[in-house]
Amino acid sequence: MLQQELEFRGINREHLGMYFEELGGKQITDHFPYVYQSKDWYGEIVYEEEISITSTFKVNAVYIRFYASDDITLNQLIKDYRVKTRRIGG
Repeated sequence: MLQQELEFRGINREHLGMYFEELGGKQITDHFPYVYQSKDWYGEIVYEEEISITSTFKVNAVYIRFYASDDITLNQLIKDYRVKTRRIGG
């Protein structure tokens, strides 16, 4: 099974789980690591920590691991997930 781990900052952990569900995953666990599974892939919200950018500016960092049996499925999952996490400034 192929895997890739990514870090997302400044996005609520619950929202990151909801994005897995929107992509067809079903939540399997209700604690770290949160596991979401579909028929073609599964993902884990591995852990979350707070990172200090400056002494007063802190953000959350959530680490997510994606799994799939082939490159095409893994790359498509990550691409679709990144679309959901994209934030456009203005």
